[in-house]
Amino acid sequence: MIKARVTVTLKNGVLDPQGKAIKGALSSLGFEGVGHVRQGKVFDLEIEERDRSKAEADIKAMCEKLLANTVIENYTIAFE
Repeated sequence: MIKARVTVTLKNGVLDPQGKAIKGALSSLGFEGVGHVRQGKVFDLEIEERDRSKAEADIKAMCEKLLANTVIENYTIAFE
């Protein structure tokens, strides 16, 4: 079994209204000095595959087809 963590974030230059709302909420809770917030999402995957290169290719395909909107989002894959 191969485990991987996919992190998806907005590309630079793409507006992040949720990040802006989080920054405002942090400020209203008294957390001053937060200059910028960008939000994203994380997917933890377990692949029942023994061939690591096949698993890497499959996870990349998952990102390209479903997990990330590659027009406005970047993704990174980290394997355990």
